[in-house]
Amino acid sequence: MRIIGILYIFAPAHYRKFNYNYMIFKRKIYKKFLEWKRMGGQKALLVEGARRIGKSTIVEEFARNEYKSYILIDFAKARDVVKEAFVNNLNDLDTFFMLISSEFKVKLHERQSLIIFDEVQKFPRAREAVKYLVQDGRYDYIETGSLISIHENVADIVIPSEERCIKMYPLDFEEFCWAFGEEQLLDYIKLCFEKKRPLTNDLHRKAMMLFRQYLLVGGMPKPLDVFLENSRDFALCDEEKRDILRLYREDIMKIGNQYRSKVLAIYDQIPGLLSKHEKRVVFNKIVEGSDFMQYEDTFFWLADSMIANECFNCADPNVGLSINEDRTYVKCYMGDTGLLVSHAFSENDVSDGELYREILHGKLSLNEGMLYENAIAQMLVAAGHKLFFYTHYNETKHRNDIEIDFLLSNHSKLKYKVFPIEVKSTENYSTTSLERFKEKYHERIGGCYVIHPKNLSLKGDIVCIPPYMTFCL
Repeated sequence: MRIIGILYIFAPAHYRKFNYNYMIFKRKIYKKFLEWKRMGGQKALLVEGARRIGKSTIVEEFARNEYKSYILIDFAKARDVVKEAFVNNLNDLDTFFMLISSEFKVKLHERQSLIIFDEVQKFPRAREAVKYLVQDGRYDYIETGSLISIHENVADIVIPSEERCIKMYPLDFEEFCWAFGEEQLLDYIKLCFEKKRPLTNDLHRKAMMLFRQYLLVGGMPKPLDVFLENSRDFALCDEEKRDILRLYREDIMKIGNQYRSKVLAIYDQIPGLLSKHEKRVVFNKIVEGSDFMQYEDTFFWLADSMIANECFNCADPNVGLSINEDRTYVKCYMGDTGLLVSHAFSENDVSDGELYREILHGKLSLNEGMLYENAIAQMLVAAGHKLFFYTHYNETKHRNDIEIDFLLSNHSKLKYKVFPIEVKSTENYSTTSLERFKEKYHERIGGCYVIHPKNLSLKGDIVCIPPYMTFCL
């Protein structure tokens, strides 16, 4: 049974080369842009997401392909004459558009031009102006910006209702494979998932090698670009990822003093937390005597900035997983698997290619469960799932006797079903927790999955799938 349909996208070729020094990757969000465009200017589009995930690049690619002309206003470096137009000329939009058109030397065409507000968090007055610009109806508008900054810089403005928000993530595994030109392999993987049959051994090995590269490189466009353009050089890719991690740390240093140190404490400990068996955050071990309430703003910041993906315990997997979430039990995953690898080896200046190759071929002593689970979390979030896990504490044994890594639901109110998922990074494992969960909640279960490094197999009513099939769930 398919929990969520796969999003089939038509877009430009899997990537294009322009007169720039980077690749334009095919992204699923492009189709959502097209769906928004069909609304005919009824609302502006706000593209929210973490820094360096390619928001500006894909929006400009969309503008170039789908409009007669476009203007990109980068508020990180826009001249005063542009900013002043938003302050002084909104009551006279003819003059406003004349000034903007003249400044950027672009002719605007009614209903055929797009105006992009890039890094809109740098100039909130532009976001406030969206209300009047959309009502005017002459052109379309897309805003981009880092999510947390967008939310923080709104104290003195009216948030426009004429705005539709859409979240953007790093490349998921399917998009990653598109960059390698592996569309046919992906089609074959989807077919095998639907038919519940294994791939041929050769193609399984090929798909697993792509997945292991995804674990290490991740879905941030620039590191992937460098990886592809430099004969799959892991060391150069690692340098790019570390640059992004430095940007994230700089962002953290800019937030309020009241919880900056707590955000840093969690951020720095993410690899260590994920290397533990349970992987959940034990607050008392961060600072003795602390609890979730003291760190609630911390997790909000990390999740809202999309630096991390939070996963809460669902105490009773019944209709609506969110209704029964226990926020005192939380796991914190990195938003990108490639960044997690570089973060985990942050004690080294730059991880050389040999280190990556050892991880790639499974020769380095490393907790692969950490990488597997983080990547699966990333893929599920990109597919639109909110993350939940399940634990059951046995009072007699004084320990957890059921641990389920992820819970998905079919979102149905009439025939609500839960889909438990266990993630295994080794070929030898037990499914004791899953069997106990099935016994306890058998009437609520729509299907059970184990994600493991082996090919697809069936163990009774448990479907065991390789990690590269996660995008099919």
